[in-house]
Parts: sequence; C-alpha cells; structure tokens
Amino acid sequence: MTIDMSQFYQVFFEESAELLEEMERLLLELDVADPGKDALNAIFRTAHSIKGGSATFGFNEITETTHILESLLDRLRNGELPVRVEMVDVFLKAVDVIKMQLAGRQFGSEVDAQAVAEICRQLGEFAQEGPAEAVVQASTAQGPKRGAAATPAPAAGGTEAVDPSLDNLFAILMGAEIAVAPAGAATSAPGAADPSGMDGFGFFSEEALQPAAVARPAAEVELPLAEVTPPSAEMAPPSAAAAGENPGRRATDAADDAQPKRGRRASDHADTEATSIRVGVEKVDQLINLVGELVITQAMLAQTASHMDTALYESLRTGLAQLEHNTRDLQESVMSIRMMPISFVFSRFPRVVRDLAGKLNKQVELKTVGEGTELDKGLIEKIADPLNHLVRNSLDHGVESPEKRLAAGKPATGTITLRAFHQGGNIVIEVSDDGAGLNRAKILAKARERGMSVSDDMPDQDVWQLIFEAGFSTAEAVTAVSGRGVGMDVVKRNIYAMGGRVEIDSAAGAGTRISIRLPLTLAILDGMSVSVGQEIFIVPLTFIVESLQPAKDDIKTIAGMGTVVHVRGEYLPVVALYQVLNVRTKVAEFERGIMVIVESEGSKSAMFVDDLLGQHQVVIKSLESNYRKVPGVSGATIMGDGKVALILDVEALVRSSFREDERQAA
Repeated sequence: MTIDMSQFYQVFFEESAELLEEMERLLLELDVADPGKDALNAIFRTAHSIKGGSATFGFNEITETTHILESLLDRLRNGELPVRVEMVDVFLKAVDVIKMQLAGRQFGSEVDAQAVAEICRQLGEFAQEGPAEAVVQASTAQGPKRGAAATPAPAAGGTEAVDPSLDNLFAILMGAEIAVAPAGAATSAPGAADPSGMDGFGFFSEEALQPAAVARPAAEVELPLAEVTPPSAEMAPPSAAAAGENPGRRATDAADDAQPKRGRRASDHADTEATSIRVGVEKVDQLINLVGELVITQAMLAQTASHMDTALYESLRTGLAQLEHNTRDLQESVMSIRMMPISFVFSRFPRVVRDLAGKLNKQVELKTVGEGTELDKGLIEKIADPLNHLVRNSLDHGVESPEKRLAAGKPATGTITLRAFHQGGNIVIEVSDDGAGLNRAKILAKARERGMSVSDDMPDQDVWQLIFEAGFSTAEAVTAVSGRGVGMDVVKRNIYAMGGRVEIDSAAGAGTRISIRLPLTLAILDGMSVSVGQEIFIVPLTFIVESLQPAKDDIKTIAGMGTVVHVRGEYLPVVALYQVLNVRTKVAEFERGIMVIVESEGSKSAMFVDDLLGQHQVVIKSLESNYRKVPGVSGATIMGDGKVALILDVEALVRSSFREDERQAA
C-alpha cells in the first residue's frame, strides 16, 4: 500500500498559517530590552514546527528558509546573541517570505526568489554563520521541479537527513508526540552529529523512537505495514476528508516541552486535539441550511395549529410550543458553530500599525478591546478590508507626528483603539484615535471645490459623512499610504453590503471614532414584516428608526424633492413602496397608511406601506441563486403560512425612488 501524502497538505497549510500568525504576534509583543526565555522559546517552537512539517512533505525550500531562521532563534534563546530591534524587523520580513513560499506550494502562486535570498542573507549575517554568500546558496534552492519526486534535503553540516522510519511517520500523522533531545545537547556517542543540524528531520532520529517517549499508548492505533513514497512536488488538491483530519502534533524538543505553551495550537496541546475537530465550511453551511428549513417547517406548523380549537388540541399545541423552544435552541447552537472571535481580524493590525507608523515617522500604540467578541465567519472575512482602510486612515490622517503632539500638550505616542462589543442583535466595531480629529472647514472647502451641495450650517454628522464620497480626500499630497480619494467610499459600500451601518464622531484636537454596526450573521435576519396590497415584505430592522401614521397636514410636495413628510422639524422624502415596486396597493392616501422611517447612507427617508404586521427573525434565502436578481430585493424568506416574503434592499429602493423623482422633475 502506498500513502498519498497530499491528503495531509491542507492540514499542514492551515496549521502553518496559524503558527505564522502566532510567531508574528509574539515578535510584536517581544520586549527587546528584556525578551525573556519563555518568549524566545515560544518563537523558536513556531519556526521549528513549520520546519518539521515542511520537511515531512518534502517542501525543501520552506524547510531550508525556516532552518536558517530557527538556527538564529536557537542562538538567541540560548543567550549566544543579544536580541536587537533590527533583528525583529528581519524576523517579521521572514514571516512574510515564508507565507509567500507556503502560498506558492498551496496555490501555485509566484515566489520571489530574490526576496527569499535577501531574507536568508540577512538572517545569515545576524547568525554570523560565515560568509553570507554561502548561507544564501544553501538557503535559496528552488526545490524539486513540478512533477518530480521531492526528496529530503541534506543536513546543514553535510550529513544526509535521516530517512524517517515508517512507524515514526505514522506516529506523527496519527497525533502521537515524540520527544527528542534538545537542540545542541550532547549526544551519547562521541563524535555523533548534532541533532539540531538534522535540517528539519531531527525529530525522526532513532534516539527519538523510544516507546516511553510516545505520548499515547501504541495500542490505541493499529498500524499496518505500508510502503511510503516521497510526496510529489506537484500540488495535488487535498481530498474532502483531509479537511477534517488532523495529522497530529508536531514533534518538539524535550526542552521546549518543559516550557509553558503560549496560544492554542493543535501542535502544542493534546487536550485541544481531543476536544476540537476541523470541519469544512461547506458542511457547516449545509447544516445551517437544514436547520433553517426546520425553523420554517416549525413556523408553518405553529401557524396551522393557531387555527385549531385549543381545548381539543391542547396537547398538540403544547408539543408544538416545546418544538419551537427546541428549534430555537438548535438554531442558536448551529449558528454558533460559524461564529469566530473578532481577534482573527484584530490580530493582523499590530503588524500594520508597526510598519506604517515607521514609514510615517510616527509613534503609535495599538490597543484592542473585546477581542473575544464573536461574529459570523462570513462577516469576519468581509470586514477585514474595511477595517484595514480605517486603521490606515487613522494612522495617516488622524494621529499627528510626535512634534505636533508634544506642541499640543499630548504624549508623543498616539493611540489607536480597536473595540468590539455586542449590542442587541448586532456587533459594533469601533476604530478610534486620539489624534487631531476631522477638520470641518477643510472638508467643506474640499466638497465645494468638487461641486458638492453643502452649507456652513450642516450638522457635523452630515459633514463627516462627506469623507465617504467617491474620490474625496483632504490630503495635500498623494503618498504611498493615501491621498488618492479611494478607500473610504469602498469601506462604506462594503459595510452597507453586509447589512451594516457606519457612523463617525469627531472632535477637533481630541480624535475621531468610527463605529461599524453589523448583524451577527448573514444567515438570519431580524426584520419587520409590512404589507403592500396582497404582498408581504421584510424590512431589515437595522435600517428602521421608527414608524408612524402621519397627519394630512404633514404631507407636502416640494419642487425638486417630490412628496415629503414633516417629522419633528425635518422634511423627509417619501418612498412609496407600491410605486417603486409596481405593486397594487389597498391604501393610496398617505395619511391612512404607515410611514416607516429608515436611515440609509447617512440620510433618512419615509417608506410608505399599507400596514405593519410584526417583527420576525427570518431565515434568509438567496433569490439570485434560486431565481434571478431582482432590483430592490436582497433576498427572500418563507413565512409561517408557507408564503414567500421578499426582503427589501432599502438602499437600492431609496436610490431608485430619488432617481424617479429627479426624472419627473426634469
């Protein structure tokens, strides 16, 4: 039997990505003046684990890069070299290079050989391992060509790497941890090779294969004899089953195992392995869809039972009430599977702030609050880019230079704070800084220069929203960071596409706070059901401010604006839903219907409907994938009576209504 090693590739890539994130976090937190042995050991272990895994799969170019990095880290943790700030800079660049090499193996993307050579040269110079040219030559081998069998690279000292025995390989893949002698420790036999020079295969040495060193009893897994072939360098797609498998923990040095572990890694914690599994996202999505169908079926049964005689069918209604309770619990439990802590996004910004502050010659400290706040995985992936724009904007436009801060009586070091918390059925993410704040006069001047309709008596909130206009920028010069007027409009568009809202608070000299309000998940929606004629529509609650029945005197017609309704000193444009959607209505007189006040893109409108039916939590179904894209509609759901109700795209409807009013006025 031949083992196809490619089935384990995906797990290796996922674990390596986690390890690199951990290494980056540890490097950013490292106190150069007093690094501490535990911190250096933890950083060393991440490099050691990636090296060991890449060597197992024959990814030699990754093995060789991480070997040079590991060798330098080993000297640092042993006190042979002092830690310097410039070393940390190079280590962070090495993280980027290893990410690039992993992407090359995983996705077939291009690898910059010059960048690999340069980082290896810099690491080699720090390690003082001899002429830099020799280090580069040893570290930038391109690995096997595509389609060729990958073979283990020779050890650094010229010694051939030990061919892993079959039993040990199975132990590694099945999760048994194997202890080996610490790097640099004396060997039992005189003249024996240093295990730290095994170039990634030290944990396959025969000394490591003692039965007592195996963390779990060998009897737990019966392993048939098999023929192991070297993995091909051609990237075979991992099987579906591989996504859910865990090849087990990487072997680590015995000395490292004695040190406290930092972070939760499957490669570091046996208890984590025992209580968690990797499951493909598509399986979770399928489960969520099935639970959504169950919720709809339960609602339909409850709707039918509501018409029955309570006295005759009391036990049935009691059972349905229990079913509703259990269904809601099941729905919440299944939805929680897709929930991930916002720390998955926040963790990337210490590096962003550090690098960008250096380019801008600013001193900035990043604080994070509420990293454990959970959000749907789909939203986690989509919110990362908008947050990146906001953090970079705070760095460039918000926080002042140290000289300006000191002149203003502030500390030289500015602060950017990322905060996340739950509020109702939403999550709120705030990006705030203690910088100069937004310049109202400058924003208004720039708006007039671009021909925008603005006035000096505009409320601050309306002025702040101008920075989200496409092409709007108050930067005096275009830099590598900003000034082109792109980014903030994309931020707003992306956030609104997720059903969210964005708000700005700013005070001159005190700083700026940008708040993003998002639904917890894209699979379930809190909405208000409204009727227009015979049709039922769902208006997302995140857009609703209030609802009211207007008096006849509050309805006006203004040239250029069409019909408006007077609400507490404001004249709000009316969006007559039956006109925009071309639906026959029961109520044509505005004073007889209901005005639902909605806020979209920073402005309020009054959506005219026949009646309010109630508030619901609905399961969202994609209308586009099941039918086609319908203007003004973002999705659909099935109500308790089995009817399909359309979920309204409030922004699109408001824009469509305004365009119609402008066309009629022209």
